[in-house]
Amino acid sequence: MRLFLALQLPEAAQGELDRVMGDLGAGRLMLPETYHITLSFLGDQTEAAAEAVHEEMEGLAFDPFPLALESFGTFGDSPFVLWAGVGESAALTALQRQVAGAVRRAGVETERRRFRPHVTAARFRKRMGPDEAMALDLFLARNAAFRGTPFMVDHVAFVQSTRLSDRAVHEVLARYPDGDEADGD
Repeated sequence: MRLFLALQLPEAAQGELDRVMGDLGAGRLMLPETYHITLSFLGDQTEAAAEAVHEEMEGLAFDPFPLALESFGTFGDSPFVLWAGVGESAALTALQRQVAGAVRRAGVETERRRFRPHVTAARFRKRMGPDEAMALDLFLARNAAFRGTPFMVDHVAFVQSTRLSDRAVHEVLARYPDGDEADGD
């Protein structure tokens, strides 16, 4: 099972980002219900590893804090991802460290990467055509001052991602700190 721990965007933030993304006109847009900020990508794991992570995460506790999306950027010299950035937040950095620590205590090895909080908003083919490149450049210029409405972060989601031919489907397995099992919505 392909797993990650993340912050889900509330519906209002999903809608706000989706409205802005409607202006892109290039690439493959992510579905709003899949918008998230990854705190720890676990990759393919066994059920035993997933259970170990769940047990460690059940002890997660943090004070809710505000967060907002701001700005856009890309990954790759030939961009393959358009992302919405996240405003600087010491609380977010501390939460990510707590989550990474829980994953390590569970015995799950993850890639060592610098934490760069973002929401993947669109993906592009490996070789972008000139029209698509121009659409991306115009989008970035028009939205250089983007600042989303702040929202409160009050839980971390344990998510299973299943790849289909045209998209990924995300199922929330649990939420922390409350630990209530998700109902699949």
